[in-house]
Parts: sequence; C-alpha cells; structure tokens
Amino acid sequence: MPEIDNLRHSLAHVLAQAVCRLWPGTKVSIGPAIDTGCYYDFLFENPISDDDLKKIEKEMKKIIKGSQSFEVEKLKADDSIKLWKDRGEEFKVELIEDLKKEGETEVTHYKNLNDKGEEVFVDLCKGGHVENTKEIPVDCFKVINLAGAYFRGDEKNKQLTRVYVLAFGSKEELAEHLNMLEEAKKRDHRKLGKELDLFTFSEMVGPGLPLWTPRGTLVRNLLDDFVWELRSAKGYDRVTIPHITKKELYETSGHWQKFAEELFHITTREGHEFAMKPMNCPHHTQIYAHMPRSYKDLPQRYAETTTCYRDEQTGELHGLSRVRAFTQDDAHVFCRMPQVNEEFLKIWDIVDAFYSTVGFGELEVRLSLHDPNAPEKYLGTKDLWKDAEQRIRDIAKDRGIPFVEQIGEAAFYGPKVDFMTKDSIGREWQVATIQLDINMPENFDLSCTNENGEKERIVMIHAAIMGSIERFFSIYLEHVAGHFPLWLAPIQVALIPVSKDYEEYALSLQSKLKEEGIRVDYYDSSESLGKRIRIGEKQRIPYLLVCGEKEKSDNSVSARNVKTKEQVEIPVSEFIEKVKEAVADRSLEHPF
Repeated sequence: MPEIDNLRHSLAHVLAQAVCRLWPGTKVSIGPAIDTGCYYDFLFENPISDDDLKKIEKEMKKIIKGSQSFEVEKLKADDSIKLWKDRGEEFKVELIEDLKKEGETEVTHYKNLNDKGEEVFVDLCKGGHVENTKEIPVDCFKVINLAGAYFRGDEKNKQLTRVYVLAFGSKEELAEHLNMLEEAKKRDHRKLGKELDLFTFSEMVGPGLPLWTPRGTLVRNLLDDFVWELRSAKGYDRVTIPHITKKELYETSGHWQKFAEELFHITTREGHEFAMKPMNCPHHTQIYAHMPRSYKDLPQRYAETTTCYRDEQTGELHGLSRVRAFTQDDAHVFCRMPQVNEEFLKIWDIVDAFYSTVGFGELEVRLSLHDPNAPEKYLGTKDLWKDAEQRIRDIAKDRGIPFVEQIGEAAFYGPKVDFMTKDSIGREWQVATIQLDINMPENFDLSCTNENGEKERIVMIHAAIMGSIERFFSIYLEHVAGHFPLWLAPIQVALIPVSKDYEEYALSLQSKLKEEGIRVDYYDSSESLGKRIRIGEKQRIPYLLVCGEKEKSDNSVSARNVKTKEQVEIPVSEFIEKVKEAVADRSLEHPF
C-alpha cells in the first residue's frame, strides 16, 4: 500500500486528467492533497453540476485500471512557462512566473505514461506519487462535491470550480469517514441553530454578521460567565476598550503591515484613517502603558469579552465557524520574564477546568513554533524566538504532559501553546491557545521599574479560552448535537398537560419552577399530546414533564429524559432539588 500522501497526490493528477478527458478545453489550476483526500480547481467552459460527479469518478477508475506510470521531469522555469503558454494554461503560467520571481530556476513536473510509454498527461507538481496507478485501490476514494474557489484564494482573481475527492488507505477507512460525514450533516450547527432558535443571519445586516436570539445569547453568556469565574479566581480584572482605533496603533503593533487587507477601514470626516479592531491586544497595551509600573504592580491581568471584526472573503464564510464579526473571550497578562511560567500554568488550569466541565475529552497539546526558513513572516530576532520557544517547551515539560511541535504555526509575534480536542464524531479541532508575546512589548516600549530602580522590559501573554465564541459555539453545538447539559440548556423543562383538565396544575408547576430559577416552557393542550412531545424532543429540551390525573393527585411529574427517552415519575420537590443540584454542579449528566 502506498503512503497516503503519495496516493492522494496521485489521485489529484488522475482527477485532473479525468476532467480534461470529459470536458476538453477545461483549464487546470492547482490540485493539492489534503487531510481527507485531494481537490483540484478548474475553469470550465460550461458549468458542471453534482450530477457529473459519478461520471468523473467512473473516468478516474478507468484511468487507474489503465496502469499509468508516473515519471518525474525537471524543466527550466522558462521552458516550463513556454510549455504551459503553448497549452493555453494561464494559471500554470502565473504560478511558475511567481516561482521564478522568488528565485526558482527549475520546476518539477510529473508525467503520466501509458503502458506503451506514451505521455497522456502532465502536471506541475513537487510530488511525491505512486509509481503506477495500479497501486491505487479503486474502492478507496469517492468524488464527493463541488465548490466555488477563487484562483489562489483571491477574490480579485477568476472564480473556479473546485472538485473534492475523499481518499483513504482502504475501503473500510473510506466507509468510516463517509459515515462520519453523514452524522456531521445531522449535527450541522447551521441546521441546529435554526431548529433550536439560537442564532440567525440577515441579508439586510450582511453575510458573516451573526445575530443571536435570546436563547442563543443565554447559552453564550453562561459559557462566558464560567470562563470569567475561572479567571476571576486567578486574579484577573475586567477592562473595556472601543471597537475602532487609529491606524497608528496597528502600525506600531505590526498588525497593519501583516493584515491591512483583512481590516475594515474607516475614514473620518476629517480624513483620519481608522480601523475596526480585528483583535484586542494592541488596545490592552495602552491600558498597561497609561501610567508608570513598578515590579510590585506585576503581573497585570486584563480580561475582556468583546467583538472583533475581520474582512473575510464572502466565499470563505461558513455559519458561525467563519464570520466577519466574532466575539473573543480575550485576556492579556503583562509580567516579568521570571513570572511567565507561573502565569502560563494558571491559564492552563483554566483551560483544563473549562474543557473538562463542558464535556470534551483529554486535550492534546501542540507547541506552535515559527518557521526559521521564512523569517519575513515574523517580528523579532532569531535569538528572541529561540529563547521564547525554549521557554514554552520547558513550561509544557513542567506540566508533565506529552506534546507535539508544529513548525510554522506560531503567531507572527510569538510562539503558542495550542490545545487540540476531538469532538464526539472524531473530528479534531484547535480550541484554546496561550501565546507568549516577545515583540509587542518591544514595539510599544512596555516596561516596569525593577528592584534596582532600572527600566526592565516586560513580556506579554495572550490567553483565549474559547477564543472566538462563535467558532467555539459551532464546534460545541455539533459536539453535543444540540443536547446541552442542564446548566447550559436555554430551556431546561417543558410542561405538558395531558389535556385541558390538567392545565391549571401544569401552570402552577410552571410558577413554582420559575421561582426556583429553572428555565421552563409551557405547551398547552391545543395540540395532541404526541405532537407536543415531538416538539419538545426536536427542541432538545432536557426534560418533558407530562402532567395528568396521577401526577396531579400525587403532586408529582412524569419526567421524560429527551436524550435517553427514559421516563420516571418523581415528586415535584425531588425533581426541583435534583435539577438545581445538577445545574449548580455544572454536571454533564442529567440526574435521571
């Protein structure tokens, strides 16, 4: 069996060849391997549809069975440009011209040869590949969907059609992933958000700008209050900043140079240039800097939950997971270098407490480091980065947990500890992050007066627990499939009288439950009992309390657990007691 990356790279070439056979005149762009298979971007003369996916897959299998071999060939950049110009492949020409500008004198191509040794396809690619297509199992891949994509991700370029292929090492792995995708469709946070009335979007407001309903806002606030409770216990103070800033703040921080195109720009009537804030850290530096600081004042720990704004491309927006307005549960610690370890570990405690409480499994840790081969992407000197990265390695070792290192994933101002988790259907997500910032204090000249009366440069720690609340909410909603634990459920109980005769009893229970702080909804008897139960189940309300003659006589309720479908008759007082206890403990399990 070939290495999975080589198999996926090879399938991308087979995909491009199949499409060009089926639709001559199609222009090819790029076709990388990805974690679940591969894709290829095309410019078709006439649009294709999902109905064509099976046709593409059939042609790919035909090519594979034809036993084509892959042969590598290096061409001088100018020769390659001529090759693709002669073929009318404008996208390939642009890619090679850019490589040439970057100093590349040669580029690699892979040719597909038939069993007679004749070239039947060629593509620009670094490799690697299988030696022959017969090594690719024809039952390990599936052409799954189409999507729109701008060439090189730039909306100023032509819009292309992206064809996605799933590819795994075996038929069984493919089937397992397809089953996961089916489950993911059922759990899609956009679908659940609408069904549970948690958030919405409006064309009049604009794409990527979510609107939170009362129920969704309640859940958000409960999550954020929990984060603040954990932070408050570690000595954090709340701060508040505006949503816009002068251009100069981001020029000093370095964000303007790196992210100017992602900012929402504002020009005042007087001609001053402002921006909507895409992050909060530069503002927080100015709270620290507004007065002289002694070493005795440190650490300074600032926390704030506030909305940030980024001018994301419309085609990349996706429900709550990719938006233009997102809310960060942000915190920044200003401290001396010897205090870094202790402050990092305090934040780590908060991360562990939060994610275990909301119901994610053990977190995996990734140290996100800079790419030494691309120093232009980062602020600061080589020595600063070396010292900072070694420090977070030492912190992770002090924590006594295994970790992996990921080159090139650091923030532009410093290395990070990123926390990874898997949801209930096996997808991996990056969630919380702790970042050591060695550059922004330098840029803003942040310091304290030390024990010797000397000016001492401080460091800065960025800490996001949920990070973007919108993105976290999308992950969490799909993780629990809409079945929130009692403490987070926007409606915890629905009261359902069997008939009109028992509405008075049900309404009296509603008043009693509300007095006890339990969030309750009431379904009157205008609809059938079965329909009302189905409505409650669809709303994922943790408990449906059915009230009839027996319950009225015994001052009890028949409590139906919506998740397990189990039903138990229980005295009202005991029901209230157990629900309140589960909420107070932030229990993941319903009490019965």
